[in-house]
Amino acid sequence: MDQRNLIVAAAISMVILLGWELYFAPKLTPPPVEVTETAQPAAPPSVDTNGPGAPVAAPSPEGQPVAAPAPTAPGVEAPRLKIATQYVQGSLSLAGGRVDDIHLTRYRETTDPNSPAITLLTPANSPKPYYAEFGWIASDTSLKLPGAGSLWTAEDPNAVLTDTTPVTITFDNGEGLVFRRTYRADKDYLFRVEQTVINNSGRPVTIYPYALIARVDTPTLAGFFILHEGPIGVFNGTTLLQPKYKDLVEDGPQTVAESTGGWIGITDKYWLAAVGFDQKMKVAASMAHTAPNGRDRYQTDLRGEPLSLAPGEEKSVNAYVFAGAKELELLDSIATDPGLTQFDLAIDFGWFYFLTKPFFYALRWLHGLIGNFGLAIIAFSTFLRLLMFPIANKQFKAMNNMKRLQPEMKKLQERHANDRVKMNEELMALYKREKANPLSGCLPILLQIPIFFALYKVLFVTIEMRHAPFYGWIHDLSAPDPTGLLWLFGFVQWDIPSFLHFLNIGIWPIIMGVTMFLQQKLAPQPADPAQAKVMMFLPVIFTFMMGTFPAGLVIYWAWSNLLGILQQAVLLRSEPEPVKK
Repeated sequence: MDQRNLIVAAAISMVILLGWELYFAPKLTPPPVEVTETAQPAAPPSVDTNGPGAPVAAPSPEGQPVAAPAPTAPGVEAPRLKIATQYVQGSLSLAGGRVDDIHLTRYRETTDPNSPAITLLTPANSPKPYYAEFGWIASDTSLKLPGAGSLWTAEDPNAVLTDTTPVTITFDNGEGLVFRRTYRADKDYLFRVEQTVINNSGRPVTIYPYALIARVDTPTLAGFFILHEGPIGVFNGTTLLQPKYKDLVEDGPQTVAESTGGWIGITDKYWLAAVGFDQKMKVAASMAHTAPNGRDRYQTDLRGEPLSLAPGEEKSVNAYVFAGAKELELLDSIATDPGLTQFDLAIDFGWFYFLTKPFFYALRWLHGLIGNFGLAIIAFSTFLRLLMFPIANKQFKAMNNMKRLQPEMKKLQERHANDRVKMNEELMALYKREKANPLSGCLPILLQIPIFFALYKVLFVTIEMRHAPFYGWIHDLSAPDPTGLLWLFGFVQWDIPSFLHFLNIGIWPIIMGVTMFLQQKLAPQPADPAQAKVMMFLPVIFTFMMGTFPAGLVIYWAWSNLLGILQQAVLLRSEPEPVKK
């Protein structure tokens, strides 16, 4: 087997997949803004027959709460409590006690430090509703429970939620059940929510806690097949679920897992909104898509095990909401305290998790040492090239050895054109005599693919590359090269028609294409002229394709090609002469 076939197949597959995602995949356009309400997780049919871990109905498509809430007056904005921590500004609504107004002050919308902070969560009456909600449901529909529109009362209306001062809100159903909710904020992006129920009703009650993340409208996606954006959850300590938005549209509401502990939410490339309970609690997890008023609405939720209270009894449940940036060190710390299982999987490390995560930390360390993320990319890719040099050397020698035998192989093929058995016997004898193995070049390639793909993956998902400058005209390594040809003619990125994106090539993609072409010229060429032409055409394809890729990825690829050229130049000095007979 010629290893060139493997390279060609992999390259063509990548072109097809990336080309579809970049240029042809449909983009969803949201309809006009309308206010939508929450669909609570449906209560079990009865408490007696549905204990912990029993099957749970999916969230109600109609969006009706189990018990009628005490809503705020129509058209009246509910009171809010301010949130002001080290990295978060915003507020929480006393209507439903939602965490629905979160701004990340460490991150800006553009490279301009004076541009607005990233807005992550927004209220239900905003243009793009996106929020976290907690509450209670019950099998007994006669219980009056606080719902999404219920107006809670703040113990201190002027209280501010900070990383040192909690806030508490209460709701009295007027029939002996008092609900108290205390919010505590960490210095980063984690909120701890203690929900307490006091039963003064004179009768035993059983209720179920729930927590959910709801999002209206499909967001604008990065659109790369190597990146997951959408619903996400980890259950039973190991199970990672990552359906796409379109999967929820096709599959409808469904219970996706029953687990002890775990968490669920919705992820973007750099940001995450997720909820979880105490990790010892048994939960039922659901994901759903509905379309009230013609707008897409996505929901991920957890329903906890039943909480039974005797008359006069008081019990509490701990819940958590994360709303912030996917910083690896922070996610790892949350996996320890409060112990949200494998919370680092919120970052899409991909199949080669065992490589991508160490690479992630190595790049962060180099970034802190060098002070420039672009230079950290160059330094780390150089280190990997040096580490892989012995393997690449074996691959190159194996490829060159097969090239050296090609004249004699062609003669054997012509001599025994009508006798394939004899031809194969002569080929095997030639391989044995010259100590060549047609498969020997494949193993080094297979060993290198996971390593370089893992680095590629890390560069794509790391938040440290976002808005990180390099040198010259590159002010954001996570954005395409701004010297695109169409931009020079007065186009701006969002005005360029999708079918013209492939023409918008910057300087760094051209550099990458040139280095790829030179590397191809130095490599041993395939005997088949048609295959050789395909290999020479690949740099052109990748030059156009990489025009819309983040500049950091293009710089990495160009530098890696340059190192490959130097490596091949060194190895060519020891190239033996072709076999002569």
